[in-house]
Amino acid sequence: MQSANRLQNALRKGGPTFGAWQMFPGSNLSRTLARCGPDWICVDTEHGNISDDHMHECVAAIAACGVSPIVRVAANEAWMVKRALDAGAHGVIVPLIHTADDAKKVVSSTKFPPLGTRGFGSPFAMEKFHSSTPISQGEYLTQANDAIVTVVQIETKEALANIHEIAAVPGVDSLLIGPFDLGNNLGFPILQGKMHEELKRAIDTIHEAAKKAGKTTGIYCTSGEQAQEYADRGFDMISAVTDVAALAGACNAALSKAKGSWGHAAYRGVKEGVSKMTGASSADA
Repeated sequence: MQSANRLQNALRKGGPTFGAWQMFPGSNLSRTLARCGPDWICVDTEHGNISDDHMHECVAAIAACGVSPIVRVAANEAWMVKRALDAGAHGVIVPLIHTADDAKKVVSSTKFPPLGTRGFGSPFAMEKFHSSTPISQGEYLTQANDAIVTVVQIETKEALANIHEIAAVPGVDSLLIGPFDLGNNLGFPILQGKMHEELKRAIDTIHEAAKKAGKTTGIYCTSGEQAQEYADRGFDMISAVTDVAALAGACNAALSKAKGSWGHAAYRGVKEGVSKMTGASSADA
């Protein structure tokens, strides 16, 4: 089971790992992202347009491509964590962690007894961890506690104040920084892609606390260039692309290029000339 968790293996080898962020539903989209070569894909059920049934389909599609499906649940609720892991997620990201007790609740939700309180019974999770041979329900039960990645999201000033206690919680594998919410919480929102120095210092503090506790650090990035920067700084779990942003960026670039062509400019000029003569609007050009 452990050998099939691409993210966990990479983290234990020292990273860095690069991931994609999926906010649109659809298993075809999951496969398209997975075939681009990420180590993991976050199926975002917190802010993404992804329901429970879509989450199950996305997890299956990602795992079938040999990539680790990681689910960001909507809140620190045990039933949400259970649904994600029962679908076969290789790990979960839990947002809005404020204290060490919040982190302990996450660990309890992700671990089977005696380490936690997760219930056992899903018939779907095992097949998402196939490598050379299938695993049985019994093997999943006995290996999941060690094989699944537990990630807590650090994005509030309370979490920053309690960062050393949170990082020290046994069973937490990684601290993932949400820079946008963290900046907002600290009073230094990210505007026009620029981070305030106080936010940069907060990110460094979280990273240092994680390393001191023997944990890995993740961060949400908005571009490959930014992802490479954090990889060079020793971060371990780094998103490099988000489907919504990538689609919008590609469409904007293509349309801007097309509208800047000689043919389109000439077409608009003709339309505007006709409009002036007839008094008609050229807004539809």
